[in-house]
Amino acid sequence: MSNLESTSDTAPWPRPAVGWYAVFVLLIAYLFSFIDRIILGFLVVPIKADLGVSDTAMGLLLGVAFSIFYALMGLPIGWLADRFSRRGIIAWGVFLWSLATAACGLASSFFQLFVARIGVGVGEATLSPSAYSMIADYFPKEKLGRALGVFMSGAFFGAGLAFLVGGAALGIVLQMGNVELPIVGVVKPWQLAFIIVGLPGVLVAAWMMTVREPARRGLSEKPIATAEVFRFMRAKRRLFSAHFIGFSLLSLVLVVVFTWAPTMFVRVHGFTQSEVGYKLGLILFFLSSSGVFAGGWLADYWQRAGHIDAPLRVGIFSALASVPFAIVANLTSNADLAIALYCPMIFFGSLAIACAPTAIQLATPNQLRAQVSAVYMLALNIISALIGPTGVGLVTDYVFKDEMAVGASMALVVGICMPLAALSLWLGRAAFCDAVEQRE
Repeated sequence: MSNLESTSDTAPWPRPAVGWYAVFVLLIAYLFSFIDRIILGFLVVPIKADLGVSDTAMGLLLGVAFSIFYALMGLPIGWLADRFSRRGIIAWGVFLWSLATAACGLASSFFQLFVARIGVGVGEATLSPSAYSMIADYFPKEKLGRALGVFMSGAFFGAGLAFLVGGAALGIVLQMGNVELPIVGVVKPWQLAFIIVGLPGVLVAAWMMTVREPARRGLSEKPIATAEVFRFMRAKRRLFSAHFIGFSLLSLVLVVVFTWAPTMFVRVHGFTQSEVGYKLGLILFFLSSSGVFAGGWLADYWQRAGHIDAPLRVGIFSALASVPFAIVANLTSNADLAIALYCPMIFFGSLAIACAPTAIQLATPNQLRAQVSAVYMLALNIISALIGPTGVGLVTDYVFKDEMAVGASMALVVGICMPLAALSLWLGRAAFCDAVEQRE
């Protein structure tokens, strides 16, 4: 059913309670999406041992299998979200990715696990473009940074819980050994972890249907053709190229943590899976989520101070502040120092997470937001998948040729990409200001 109910830009905004309830439910959905997305990174060691695959193959599972299909499906889903019920699209997506995560627990080969991860990516592609568009219709621009910051903090609460719960659960199921389940049969500990993590998301899909679909603000009288999206982006190519490249490279600080940090601490520092889950889980739960909040607050503060380019300013600061901690933390042979440096690295690396979608909502007309967000997600996931998890695996296997050098691979990837991210965002500031002023 088409959902292009519109309201004048001068009409009152929805009641704050309505908007914040929607943000809370979307946050829970995002939390579950990140748990389902990164639980694989926590299971690299047992999966490698069981399936006999290389770091490069695990990099493909961590990156390409999920991210490429997540990104490609975002384009048609963004088209649907600009025309139909965003709430319904998200609910079906949560249902799909939850079942696909559980299906990872039924995989007995690399190919089967690859296909199941594709399903996770396709389902999760429904969430971000639709949620960004919905939230922008709940809150005025001076409150948008905080609202998106709260929503996106769900990713990092989810990341923290994935490590905390995943580490504890894996420690328990490893002691249990293989488990026989009704209908399914015998499953290994890592397979059981996927099933336990995936199935509760079905309840979140049902909960999503209690959220009110907001009226779209500032719609044109006629639906905008898809070709108009690319004409708009081509006209603003200086802005979007700088934004997409800058924020995509900036994401690699956290991407390499989610995908390879557990393996690095197990291999290099001798941690158990439970120790990794506990230590990194607490850091992610508290410091990454607080970093997202702080970044949203900082963007709103600079916005109120008259800095139109506030979201990009936060991105530049995030890149420059996080890179020294990321390099030293992944190169040191001192485990306590590495853990200590991961704290500021993750906090500063999280500052700009909400700023990328905030910038798109501020510079893009309403009926193009979800589709432009989907194109951004395409760029983000292609860049982050190829340079992040897959790149680290390739560097470890073919440059250093030593799996104990995984920390050096992580440091190399982040050390090159963060300065490039800051430079790209700096070059896009003027174009962003022009786009916001033209839209207003």
